[in-house]
Amino acid sequence: MSTPMPHALPSYLDPANLGPWGIYLEQVDRVAPYLGRLGKWVETLKRPKRAMIVDVPVELDDGTVAHFEGYRVQHNISRGPGKGGVRFHQDVTLSEVMALAAWMSVKNAAVNLPFGGAKGGIRIDPRKFSTAELEKITRRYTSEIGIIIGPNKDIPAPDVNTNAQTMAWMMDTYSMNEGATATGVVTGKPVSLGGSLGRVEATGRGVFVVGCEAARERGVTLQGARVIVQGFGNVGGTAARLFYQLGAHVIAVQDHTGCVHNAKGLNVLALLDHVEKNGGVAGAPDSESLTAEEFWGLETEILIPAALEGQITRHNADLIRAAIVVEGANGPTTPEADDILASKGTIIVPDVVANAGGVTVSYFEWVQDFSSFFWTETEINHRLEAMMRAAYTSISAVAREHGVSMRTAAYIVACSRILEAREVRGLYP
Repeated sequence: MSTPMPHALPSYLDPANLGPWGIYLEQVDRVAPYLGRLGKWVETLKRPKRAMIVDVPVELDDGTVAHFEGYRVQHNISRGPGKGGVRFHQDVTLSEVMALAAWMSVKNAAVNLPFGGAKGGIRIDPRKFSTAELEKITRRYTSEIGIIIGPNKDIPAPDVNTNAQTMAWMMDTYSMNEGATATGVVTGKPVSLGGSLGRVEATGRGVFVVGCEAARERGVTLQGARVIVQGFGNVGGTAARLFYQLGAHVIAVQDHTGCVHNAKGLNVLALLDHVEKNGGVAGAPDSESLTAEEFWGLETEILIPAALEGQITRHNADLIRAAIVVEGANGPTTPEADDILASKGTIIVPDVVANAGGVTVSYFEWVQDFSSFFWTETEINHRLEAMMRAAYTSISAVAREHGVSMRTAAYIVACSRILEAREVRGLYP
C-alpha cells in the first residue's frame, strides 16, 4: 500500500488535537488504496461540504440570558440530502460533529440509502435545564440552522439526549418559518406528527439483526451465547432485549451509573424496568457490580458498545475477550484498538453498518411523509431486517474478496458509491 499523503487540515482545527475527526481521517486513509480510479476524488471525503456554527441565545426561567454554541455540519451531499441526528451534550465539539457527519455519509452509502451525511449538536447539559428552557433552546437553534435544513436539503433526527419531542419542536419551528407544515424536515417525530412506527427501536433492532448475521458466519449458536452491553439507553437496551428474548445470556451491562453482572444471565426485562425507575443499572437486583476493567475483560461471544465514541482504545482493547463486537454507538473503537482486536481474531461489525437501522427507518419515515401513506410496524420491521441483512452480506463478501476487515470493506463499498456520484456529477461550475 502507498503511504498516505499528509492531510490538508482546515484552519479551524488544531492539528495536535484533531479529536474524532482524526479517527475518521485514519479510516479514510485505510480505504484509499482500494478506490482505484476514484482515488483522485478521495480528498472530497476529507473536507465537510458545509460547517455552520451558530449562537443560540435564550432567556432562561429565572430571567437571565444564556448563550449556547450550536453546530450543523453537512459532510457530503453528492448522493442526496444530508441526513443525521442532533445531540445535546456538554462536551460536543466541532471536530466531533464533523466526524459524526462524515460517518453518516459512509453509513448512508454503505446501506445504499439516497442520503448524504450531516450532523448537529448544541454544547449543553440538558439535565440542568427545564423542559420549557429546552424547548426555547431547540426552537432558537432550529431557526438559526433553518437556512440549510429542509426536506430536500438536510433532515435532522434524534441523537444523544434528544428525542421525538425535540423533533416535534424542530418540525413546528421550521414549519412556522416556512408558513406551511413540513413533516419531512425531520425524522424520529411522534407518530401523531408523521413519525414512523418502529423508529424508536430501529437502531437497536438493526444491531440485533447484524449481530445475528455475524454469529451465523462465525458459527456461534445464539441460544445460550453470552452478550455484554456497554450503554443501556434506547440502542443498547433494545438490542439486549432482543438477544435475551432469542435465548442469549446477557451477562453484563455497563452505563453511566456503573456495571452489573450475572454469570448466568441478567433478566433484561427486569433490568429495563429498574433503569426506568432508577435512572441507571446500578443496584439492579440479582446482580453484582464490576469495575470498568472487569467489565471489559469478561469472556463473551458478543460485545455491544452502545454508548459514545472512543470507548474501546489501545488502553482496554487487550482486555477484551469477545468473538464478535457489534458497534451500536458511532465511532466507539479507535483505529489502534481495531488493529489489536483484529490480531486476536475478533470480528468487528462496524458502526456504519451495525447501527444503520435508525437511519434506515428514518428513510422509511421520510418516504411515508412525502407520500402521506403509512406502513404497519410489521412491514417496517420486515423491510428493515431485509435491508440490514443485504448490507451485511454484501460488505462481508467485499471483506473476503480483499482480505480486509469489515470496517475497511464497509468503507470500500460506501466511499466508492460516494465518489462515483461525485465523479458522475462533475464539478460546478
